[in-house]
Amino acid sequence: MISFENDYNVGTHPAVLRRLEETNLAPQPGYGEDDLCRLAAEKIRAAIGCPAAEIRFLVGGTQTNQIAIAGLLKSYEGVLAAETGHVAAHEAGAIEHSGHKVLTLPSHEGRIEAAELRAWIERFYGDAAHEHMVFPGMVYLSHPTEYGTLYSLGQLEAIAAVCWDYRIPLYLDGARLGYGLMSRGTDLTLEDVARLCDVFYIGGTKVGALCGEALVFPRGGMPEHFTAVVKQHGGLLAKGRVLGAQFDALFTNRLYFEISANAIDKAEKLKKLLHERGYAFFLETPTNQQFLLLDDARAAALAKRVRFSFWEKPDAEHTVVRLCTSWATTDEDLAALAEVL
Repeated sequence: MISFENDYNVGTHPAVLRRLEETNLAPQPGYGEDDLCRLAAEKIRAAIGCPAAEIRFLVGGTQTNQIAIAGLLKSYEGVLAAETGHVAAHEAGAIEHSGHKVLTLPSHEGRIEAAELRAWIERFYGDAAHEHMVFPGMVYLSHPTEYGTLYSLGQLEAIAAVCWDYRIPLYLDGARLGYGLMSRGTDLTLEDVARLCDVFYIGGTKVGALCGEALVFPRGGMPEHFTAVVKQHGGLLAKGRVLGAQFDALFTNRLYFEISANAIDKAEKLKKLLHERGYAFFLETPTNQQFLLLDDARAAALAKRVRFSFWEKPDAEHTVVRLCTSWATTDEDLAALAEVL
């Protein structure tokens, strides 16, 4: 089987594995208080240009989203997100399970629009009964989105302006942030993300790490007693060093960006290959996720040789599937896919 199923279908980058092996027998304090987490945090602060940033290393994306949202919201607040956003559609109600409602906005190929966000908040405060409702306490974005699309610098600035006007934090889910930053179609930098967002995370699980995400508060302001919040949600890893070592490797000599660029290079080649073979795109994106519209018979035939992700059923006879490249995708993988196609 040839796997284009997702961007975490292999273990970890060799440089990350070497760093784990190099540091394996050196005794370190627990719970993220170790030298490896400290070194990794220093490198991330330098990369984002925010010397006052506070950083917490967590294990996975859903866990990070739940902890960040629960830690920042008051008990009567919810989080605004696209109806296709990960917290709304693919986290099994993890946010609601923590006691906070996901308040959905229209999705435009995975993105929300600043004008619609502003209108939603204005309607909320214009309702005389809003004290009896779930307050908008945060805005959630993912970059890239669930559909592999990107926010432009102008779009992110416009959304940030709405958040500033209403004094609510802007949170960016960066599970695939490296792929967004290295896309050939972006004008957004990591420094821009840090400047415009109140909190975001740098995804490692899908970008070369064995596991792990770096939750960043770029201007400080980590919630009080955040360690207790993390522990309440089962996110405090005793051997926090395992996460620190990985991000130390990823943010040494720009490894994170270099391996992200590989996924984009292979995605561009994948798109060319699919066009040459006459495949119809449901959505062609500037990142590492590509969405095809297949008739059901072709999807079934392809599934016998290629692993991909089911996405949705637009009608009774067609299926949308996702093919995904990653930091580990090779030209040999693409050649094997070409032969199958």
